[in-house]
Amino acid sequence: MGTKPPEQPLKDRMHLRNFPLILATIAAAVANADPAPFDLAGPTLEVKVTRGAKTLPAAAVPNLSIGDRVWIKADLPATQSAHYLLVAAFLSGSTNPPPETWFFSCKTWTGKCGREGMTVTVPEGAQQVLVFLAPETGGDYKTLVSAVRGRPGAFVRTSQDLNQAALDRARLERYLSAIRALNDADPSSLKETAPLLARSLAIKVDDKCLDRIPELQAPCLMQGHESLILSDGHSTSIVEALTSGPGSDLAMEASYTPQLSYGYYSPYVASILDIARIMDSFHTAQYQYIPALASPHGAELALTLNTAPSFHNPQSVLVVALPAVETAQPPPLHAVNPKEIYCADRNALVLPVDGAPLVFSTGYAHDITLIVNGKDGKNLELPASADAARGGYVVDTSALHTENIGDSAHASLQGYWGFERYRGPGFLLTNAHPTTWGLAPGDEDALLVGRQSVVHLQAGSVACVDGIMLKDSAGKELKAEWKTVKPNELEVKLPLQAATPGAMTLLVTEAGGKQPQPIPLQAYSDAAHFDGFALHAGDAQGMLKGSRLDEVAGLSIRNVAFVPGELTTHTGGDELTMTAQDTPAAAALKPERNIGAKVTLKDGRVLPLIAAVDAPRPRVLLMGKSVQSSPSGKDSNIQLTDPGELPQDATISFALRTQWPTAFARDQAVEVTAGDESSTIVLNFANGGITLENTQVAVATLNPAKTLGPSAFGPVQFRVIAKGVAGDWQLLGNLVRMPVLRDLTCPSTPELACKLSGSNLFLIDSVANNPQFDHPVQVPDGFLGIALPVPHPNGGPLYVKLRDNPLVINSTTLETKMLPPPADDSGRASSRQSAVSSDNPPMPHHSDESDPSSEGHHANP
Repeated sequence: MGTKPPEQPLKDRMHLRNFPLILATIAAAVANADPAPFDLAGPTLEVKVTRGAKTLPAAAVPNLSIGDRVWIKADLPATQSAHYLLVAAFLSGSTNPPPETWFFSCKTWTGKCGREGMTVTVPEGAQQVLVFLAPETGGDYKTLVSAVRGRPGAFVRTSQDLNQAALDRARLERYLSAIRALNDADPSSLKETAPLLARSLAIKVDDKCLDRIPELQAPCLMQGHESLILSDGHSTSIVEALTSGPGSDLAMEASYTPQLSYGYYSPYVASILDIARIMDSFHTAQYQYIPALASPHGAELALTLNTAPSFHNPQSVLVVALPAVETAQPPPLHAVNPKEIYCADRNALVLPVDGAPLVFSTGYAHDITLIVNGKDGKNLELPASADAARGGYVVDTSALHTENIGDSAHASLQGYWGFERYRGPGFLLTNAHPTTWGLAPGDEDALLVGRQSVVHLQAGSVACVDGIMLKDSAGKELKAEWKTVKPNELEVKLPLQAATPGAMTLLVTEAGGKQPQPIPLQAYSDAAHFDGFALHAGDAQGMLKGSRLDEVAGLSIRNVAFVPGELTTHTGGDELTMTAQDTPAAAALKPERNIGAKVTLKDGRVLPLIAAVDAPRPRVLLMGKSVQSSPSGKDSNIQLTDPGELPQDATISFALRTQWPTAFARDQAVEVTAGDESSTIVLNFANGGITLENTQVAVATLNPAKTLGPSAFGPVQFRVIAKGVAGDWQLLGNLVRMPVLRDLTCPSTPELACKLSGSNLFLIDSVANNPQFDHPVQVPDGFLGIALPVPHPNGGPLYVKLRDNPLVINSTTLETKMLPPPADDSGRASSRQSAVSSDNPPMPHHSDESDPSSEGHHANP
């Protein structure tokens, strides 16, 4: 019996239970119930495998071979009261019942088995191995043998699925433990590390999680419904052994449950549901079979269950899968960038690899070293360890002497995959040595002060660069951002926002180097670059395009001076609006190309520029407009007093006379927008929005509610577009949405308020009984009622302000319906009783904070 690995800390074991692998249910309710989690701690098995003279713990064995000696011992507590029979069974495919000689048993509670376990040898022809823990009963061994021999295919499939589930859970647990550790140590590192973990372990990460603040990244990254454990062909091929099965279709999707603040991963494995159904078919009055998921830790297999074992009929038989009997299948590991050159002088050299998640999540790959081909023909071995959080193998180079490998050397990862020798991907190493640095062609004049500048440094190799500092003309050192873009080139971002023009020095530090290497640079003031200036004839404003236009102080063309206006920056350059100081002189400029102009910079320099005066922009004159109310608009019972107000549900027509060009063309259009220009419609001849009266006059028609949307309101503007050139915006009117007023009911007592009924009353801003709006009733935001209390009319109509244009007072056209006064016991009207018992509230004096949606609401006096 081998040395028992140290006990896992209680915190780690609690984490394991808090993030269990949820697989499948068993027993009769499997078809209808939710999958049960594997969260019950089961017994522990100790397993070692000996091949020839070498013995490995179970955690380092990806596959078994014919002739392997497998030592198995049930590590049960001394207080174990239930007696388990330990049975090892070898299988030979789904259609070949194994002989009875392929079954081995021992009693775990007594004798040599209890003390030392048992050793079995993999027989010729075996393909899978299952271990059973069966309660001691009469005929237990024969019953189990009969069940396996009677339906070998079911147990072959069970072996495959349990192995696949264990390998996928290993990836998930490694990912979760790494995220937890990083979150506890340095949450800000998750943004950089999570993609490396995802690449190494084939875990899909939601990129949106990395956009959150560091404190919220870990909970998001561990939310199951955002992640998917990607299919791994290597692990599938390992568990399939010599037969095909559902393992190749296995996909484990993580789903979130709110039990814990950091989420609860619940991978569902479709093939394990098959196991549940298969095992349920073996259910008898005496036995039921339940799967046990094995988590290897050295020689120990910690078993977890999803069903509590039963020691009454039907008693539970635990089923555990060992690795398949097959030819070793080494991991398809490869370098992330095979052309990358790595620096051998780094104390902790990271070699990025991917393609084999099991290298990071299991102990199958062990004793891995980096074999470096030395200059003298001798190979140097450097210890290497897989680190999923760093995205590859980390190599300790402290024992490496660079004089033994020369300027560069080839190296490869080598070690063992289980019992077999493994040769992994190769890498090209170099060391820090004197080299000549220089700027890439074209970057000599790229250092411009006042902004961040980007230059490219070139050398024979840039692999060993550790840091870059910028020393300005005053001797101040600034840290520069840099990254490798080619094996011989770096991209360096220089912080020149506050720098002054003059000589500067880049200090390049390399791993293993003693002194940084200086690279002289010259920084310049950006004199701006001009792509051109253009304006349309008749305009007083034009557009200057180029770069660093913030240095422009003025421009002149044909003796017309322009001054800078608004500066905007787009991808690829700046755009600066230039406004003429003499508007009539600018409007008199005639269309012309290739005009010589001059630009004056703020530092006094005057630079030449090519300008153009383009054809005039299209211009039209608004001749008039008409509004045709819709049926619902007629029912609004509101008389708009401002002719500039346009009902949203009306049909609006407006006539335009063209001023330039002299006649309307068929490709012209009219763009109409409302409010903040978020609602826009283009009217043209093709969609019927424009109709020609003659070549100079056109009529445009639109229904704002249909074309601009039901929420459009505010100022309505239009402009003409001809050949892609837009004219000036012109105001058409103010779009308002209309409520519908249906009834105005008033009591005979003037002190009581009237009731105004209708729909969309939230579109009303306020109501008053005189045009001076002395005591208005304000309609609160979010009002959803169909009636509201309003002042008693004062011998005339009510007046309303609409929410879309509260500056205008409109009158209503509703007729007032008077209610008869209530009669007292003597048959006479009582105004005092009416004030107390009427359904109408007293007349409000002005707006208050109460909700007017209640018809019986009384306003504050």
